[in-house]
Amino acid sequence: MTRMPDSSSPLSPPRPSSRPAPRPSLTRLPPLSSLRTFLVAAQHLNFARAAQELNVTPAAVGQQIRLLESHLGRPLFLRQGRVLRLTEDGSALLPGLREGFGRIVQSVADLSAPDPGTPLTVSVPPSFATKWLVPRLERYKAAHPGQDVRIVASMALADLSADGVDCAIRYGGGVYPGVAVERLLTEAVIPVCSPTLMAASHPPDRLETLRHHTLLHDDSPDGDASCPDWRMWLRAAGINDVNPAQGLRFDQSSLVLEAALAGQGVALAKARLADADLRAGRLVQPFGQDRPSCRSQGVRFAYYLLCVPDRAGDPRVRAFRDWLRGECGTEETPPSG
Repeated sequence: MTRMPDSSSPLSPPRPSSRPAPRPSLTRLPPLSSLRTFLVAAQHLNFARAAQELNVTPAAVGQQIRLLESHLGRPLFLRQGRVLRLTEDGSALLPGLREGFGRIVQSVADLSAPDPGTPLTVSVPPSFATKWLVPRLERYKAAHPGQDVRIVASMALADLSADGVDCAIRYGGGVYPGVAVERLLTEAVIPVCSPTLMAASHPPDRLETLRHHTLLHDDSPDGDASCPDWRMWLRAAGINDVNPAQGLRFDQSSLVLEAALAGQGVALAKARLADADLRAGRLVQPFGQDRPSCRSQGVRFAYYLLCVPDRAGDPRVRAFRDWLRGECGTEETPPSG
């Protein structure tokens, strides 16, 4: 009678040997490539996903596993139908390999960490750098006198590691795959203008007078649907006789504020970026501070700190992150809009 194979069987049972297995030593270890492949395959319990992570073919994964099983003289995986499981020996091998490779990764990361005297490179959107971050950097330098900072003004969501960036600040929805993410500040939108407009004819002290003024538009490419534009803001305010499309348009939030500072019209501006000019009296909120329709409708969009995971433990990055937390902690809510 033909014997049916067991549905729970090793993928590739190693050939038994009558010779005693040599005692493990550094010179008798299995190939590290096979051990690494086993670790990834055991974590996924799927050869196809392991192959994707290792950037090889599933057949190559299977070959490395068979090589390791042959070296150890025992099976490490069982196939039960479509389910891949570890054998008892495979389960026993996994924790030590996970810890060992984890230490290797950490050791290499420690060795490749930048020298503490190397400038910290931070990628920041230009407007946020100009209006919020740069004016505060003196406080960071005072707290960390030996640490230099290099600011890279950029809106691009590039590969931080490839670009030599230690960390980045971005305004967006908070979904940034492959990096550590921490929310810093939410945002609101408020009308602002120069105090000189308030002294001119038809001052924008009432909503109805907006028809006499140029509207300044922020067309920043951040795609924040939660921040109203002039069309949404005027509609929420019940103003129907002002053309929401007229005026000047800018692709940087800081340029909108510069135009407002120059008295060129009334801007709908991000409150975080306008805050310093408001506090100094260079800008004013022409309609007061009790207009909830100009506040950001939700907190999905915000300013976020991004960091490559293997840089998160860098003392320079930790110091900058802790300093940012302190600066943002004093501004838990956006300026009144």
